[in-house]
Amino acid sequence: MAGSEQASVALVQLRERLCSRTFAHSLLQSSSDSNFRKLKFHISSSISSACSKVLLLRGDKGSGKAAVVELVLKDLQADHPNAISVVKLYGLLHSDDDNSALEEIARQLCSGHEFSFCKTASLEENKEFLMDMLKEYGLARKTVVFVLDEFHLFTQGKQWLLYTLFDAMETFTSQSIIIVGLSCLEGSEQQLEKRVRSRFSSCTLLFGPPSEEDGRRLLEQLLHLQKDSSLPSKYVVEFNSRLDKIFGDKKFKEILSSFTCADGSINHLLRFLFVASSYMDMETGYLSLQSFESAYSLMKRQPKFDSLHDLSILELYFLVCMHRLQCKEETSYNFNSVMKEYKAIQDAYRTSDNYSHAVCLRQAFEHLLESELISFTDAKGRNDSIRFRPVKLLVSSRELHDSLKSNPSCPAILQKLLDHESYM
Repeated sequence: MAGSEQASVALVQLRERLCSRTFAHSLLQSSSDSNFRKLKFHISSSISSACSKVLLLRGDKGSGKAAVVELVLKDLQADHPNAISVVKLYGLLHSDDDNSALEEIARQLCSGHEFSFCKTASLEENKEFLMDMLKEYGLARKTVVFVLDEFHLFTQGKQWLLYTLFDAMETFTSQSIIIVGLSCLEGSEQQLEKRVRSRFSSCTLLFGPPSEEDGRRLLEQLLHLQKDSSLPSKYVVEFNSRLDKIFGDKKFKEILSSFTCADGSINHLLRFLFVASSYMDMETGYLSLQSFESAYSLMKRQPKFDSLHDLSILELYFLVCMHRLQCKEETSYNFNSVMKEYKAIQDAYRTSDNYSHAVCLRQAFEHLLESELISFTDAKGRNDSIRFRPVKLLVSSRELHDSLKSNPSCPAILQKLLDHESYM
């Protein structure tokens, strides 16, 4: 096999892994404290005891929530053939209209049992069909799992779907109805209305970036070629040996540390490795340190850098205050809570950058919204006053740090505050 041909085959193998929805997450499922094991235990225990359960999976986008759910359900359906039905709903598609969600549930249940699906069924007819199906599942000792992606979107509006599902869980007490909610927002369950919350009790699993040890193991298993592959064994040994030298290189460790500082999620790592694979030398057939350096240079371009560069000192203060609130694990904050943090800083340091509420609202908060550096989290805006509407920061700590560092007029105190200096 010629060198270029070897490189092409190796590249295909690497990209198949890097583009797989579940491969990377499957490599970590053997860990004793993995979310895979925890989720499988909770669902398995619910099935075996024939009881209902609500599970919330919370983590940043790209942290692997959907992939782990897919892996767990695949395992359980193999362990319990024909005993588990899965219904998947997506907040972006099914949270605006009550009937669209129930219609999609009916469509998926019909498809799973080869029933005729009625597109013209009314809301009440679809609800009645759901209840009849759940009753039949109970008689057949079957489990139904509802996966609600973007769970926080289902907590907005009338929440009729959640009320219906939770009510069904209370009605059919002798069977297993499981709801798995996936959300990237903290405190989404706090948005539940009283009538829904009274029926709500959940277990929460948190998804974060892999540990340093898991990250290193993941890196090796994603990029190392398999010795039993179609490639010559001598080439595989040399390919893996060169990779090990790169992994041990100080420069590579610095690149990886800097890259994961802004976003340590597995999906972000996969994108980085995919780009690095694009810089493989097709003549020699090997990856080099230059491959990863080129990928890092390409991906570290910050799309919000220009917007950050043009901000006033007051706006930078507000971004730093929001970042500090996040570090204090504030689940939700609005203009008033950010203003409180800002005033506390001004009272502690007596700087010349002390402005009134009206000025801060008009010249900082509203401008940050227009610049899309922050955004409201309540997309439907139940509260008309922007002072009280919760917001989220759309800038990473790395982007904010680099912006402060590159701004010649930035007060030194802001950099210290960003690094979590306490003023109490």
